[in-house]
Amino acid sequence: QVQLVESGGGLVQAGGSLRLSCAASGRTFGRNNMGWFRQAPGKEREFVAAIDWAASSTTYADSVKGRFTISRDSAKNTVYLEMNSLKPEDTAVYYCAASRSFTATIRAYDYWGQGTQVTVAS
Repeated sequence: QVQLVESGGGLVQAGGSLRLSCAASGRTFGRNNMGWFRQAPGKEREFVAAIDWAASSTTYADSVKGRFTISRDSAKNTVYLEMNSLKPEDTAVYYCAASRSFTATIRAYDYWGQGTQVTVAS
């Protein structure tokens, strides 16, 4: 079992930055691949970024590539999403999730946090 709690969301102006954190508990965290997803009002949840269990591989959605960076600190059981050059279309609830696979496929993720709201004002 892995429990996930996101934090760091908020209101920011377009062009600004935020760093989201996802604190994990559970003895198997170190062997889990981690992902960030987001869901805007009226839209389906979509993939944002993923990092493998060893922090050796990352992958990003095209819409955030070059602006967002995913990282993890296994000593702190925490995954981060650094978001720069934010745009109004980045407004959504952001979720972190854990999977046994390194993948962008949402259905492969077994554990989810409760989400944190990110609002980007134009």
